[in-house]
Amino acid sequence: MSFLDNLESDLKNLEKQEDRDPEVQRRRNAERTSAFAAAPWAEKLKKSPYTQDVLGEAARISHQIRSRIQVAWLDTTLKLEFKECRLELRPTADGIVAVFLRNGKEAKRVPVDLNTNGSELVRAWLQDVLQKSE
Repeated sequence: MSFLDNLESDLKNLEKQEDRDPEVQRRRNAERTSAFAAAPWAEKLKKSPYTQDVLGEAARISHQIRSRIQVAWLDTTLKLEFKECRLELRPTADGIVAVFLRNGKEAKRVPVDLNTNGSELVRAWLQDVLQKSE
C-alpha cells in the first residue's frame, strides 16, 4: 500500500469515527435546525429594499470619504468592512440582527427592521467607526 492509499484510508476512518460521535451529531442537527429557521429571514434580507439601501449608502459614503468599504455575502450574512471594523447583517430564527464588530470582537448587537431605511444603520455604524479612528 502506498503512502497516499494509507492517508486516504486514515482519513476515511476518522470521518467514520466522527460520524458515530453523538456530540457531533447533536451539533450538526442544531446547526441544521437553526439554518432552516433562519432561511425565510435570509431570503427577505437578500431581496428587500432595506439591503439595497444599505449597499447604496455604503457605496455613497465610501466614495465620499475616499476609502473603500468592502462588501461581501458569506452564506446568508451580509458583511460590510471598513478598516478594523465590520458590520454584519445576520438572519436568525427571530429575525435579522445587525452585529457591530471591532477588531474581531462584538461591540454591539441591534435588531433590524426591514421596513425602515437601511442607510441609517450604515451611517450610524460609520459614524461610530470614524469617531473611534480619529
